[in-house]
Amino acid sequence: MFSYIAPVAPHPPRAMAETKLSIKLLVDKSANKVLFAEVGKDFVDFLFNLLATPLGTIVKLLTKKNMVGSVGNLYESVKNLSQSYIQPDQKKEYLLNPRALTCVAQVPLLLPNDVPDDTKDYYMCGNSYQHYYVTNTPGVSCPSCGCQMSRKMQYVESQRMTEDNTTGEKGGYVKGVVTYMVMDDLAVMPMSTISSITLLNKFNVKEVGNLEERVVDVGFNEGVALVKASLQSTTVLTDIFLGKMQL
Repeated sequence: MFSYIAPVAPHPPRAMAETKLSIKLLVDKSANKVLFAEVGKDFVDFLFNLLATPLGTIVKLLTKKNMVGSVGNLYESVKNLSQSYIQPDQKKEYLLNPRALTCVAQVPLLLPNDVPDDTKDYYMCGNSYQHYYVTNTPGVSCPSCGCQMSRKMQYVESQRMTEDNTTGEKGGYVKGVVTYMVMDDLAVMPMSTISSITLLNKFNVKEVGNLEERVVDVGFNEGVALVKASLQSTTVLTDIFLGKMQL
């Protein structure tokens, strides 16, 4: 019986109901290594969404001590800097809790992307709707007519839930009509019998009896661990699910 102990990580925000995804691992017991994972659309969407996650959010999740390099020091510098040193039209929250502007897909298991309540406001010229300049500083002169740009624009959130009329699937990045294979280094490809056999040959697996299928749950803690491992390792799944990495 496979027993899995989740890495210790920050708890998800109370307001966010934790989502858990189940994935299947193919483990080489003799080498103590995950060869690949058999996953669905939801897990692939989560992995791909990491590319759209702002760096500030990643630093906040992992904390300074778990960051490689010096980016954690930048985050701490902004956090400790008095607001009096920040430009009047800027706020530290824009850097500490950045908004992922490019992410419009609805992705399960999203790591929290805290957005400041005081999102930037934008203004246009109040003299005419034909002037298309915008600014985040009310009162500046319009380049076209010189009038104050003081007409506040209404910000509209991106529609995060879309439906494909062909498949009936909602949101995300990839289609759910196939199963996907995620390698130990997080390379992703569609699953097929031929690709599985090819990989077994690549890994020089001689004894099929040494292979074991394990089903594990991926929740918030594992999601944070995946972020950390993806920045430090090329054996991500082995590090996390075979107990080689702890947060």
